[in-house]
Amino acid sequence: MTADRPATRKPDKRQMRSAARLYAVQALFQMEHSDLGIDRVRAEFEDHRFGAVYDEGEMAEGDVDLFRMLLEDAVNHQARIDQMTDRALVAKWPIHRIDPTLRALFRAAGAELVEGRTPPRVVIVEYVDVAKAFFPDGREPKFVNAVLDHMAREAQPGAFA
Repeated sequence: MTADRPATRKPDKRQMRSAARLYAVQALFQMEHSDLGIDRVRAEFEDHRFGAVYDEGEMAEGDVDLFRMLLEDAVNHQARIDQMTDRALVAKWPIHRIDPTLRALFRAAGAELVEGRTPPRVVIVEYVDVAKAFFPDGREPKFVNAVLDHMAREAQPGAFA
């Protein structure tokens, strides 16, 4: 496989932000399962995934600033985000028992909700779309919607008034 940067059309800002969210979920998953640190995983994604072209197809270009912010905020606020997620889950399913991809998704989304730079409804829609990418035929997107709605109302109650 070769990873070259093509000189093709540049994606729009919304597409780049959506790609950054997807990459952040993948990076957080990788960090948890490989015990690699944030700096190493961030560099790998930025150097080898953002806009790379492989024999199998082209990777989307991502918003590097958003990607970095999501990783850093998810790591820095992980305890708070995990507690918010636990409160949104039913008692029989604490965060450590859910699918690791969903756990990474909730951490990335939680980072956006905690920082409050993006409207919570946008965060919910974006991460439901990420869930659809990972679980196209499952019920997970509806589950993600419900959990993120609960988390958003806790993180930014004024946004729902």
